[in-house]
Amino acid sequence: QVQLVESGGGLVQPGGSLRLSCAGSGGIFNIGPTGWFRQAPGNQRLLIATITPTGNTNYADSVKGRFTISRDNTKNTVYLQMNSLKPDDTAVYYCNARSWNGVQDHWGQGTQVTVSS
Repeated sequence: QVQLVESGGGLVQPGGSLRLSCAGSGGIFNIGPTGWFRQAPGNQRLLIATITPTGNTNYADSVKGRFTISRDNTKNTVYLQMNSLKPDDTAVYYCNARSWNGVQDHWGQGTQVTVSS
């Protein structure tokens, strides 16, 4: 059974940093793009960063220049390094892995990130 497990969330002051991890089972990160999404209360879930099996990355404008998505194939883990955090970054962050044809679509349980002084 495919599993994605996020970790690394927490409370951080504005301007601080956090690194989220998404550990996957099997070769889940090789079937297609892996993305980080976030969902703030009352809002829809939004895609903020993606990485392909070959390492190509894309970012939403809201996080470009502050967040970095990366992968460690030896650990079957995808990371999201978040710097210069703002209160608007407060949300539940989710990891998603899906196949290129969309048949497989896997989500983690989410990890809460709160940016507050």
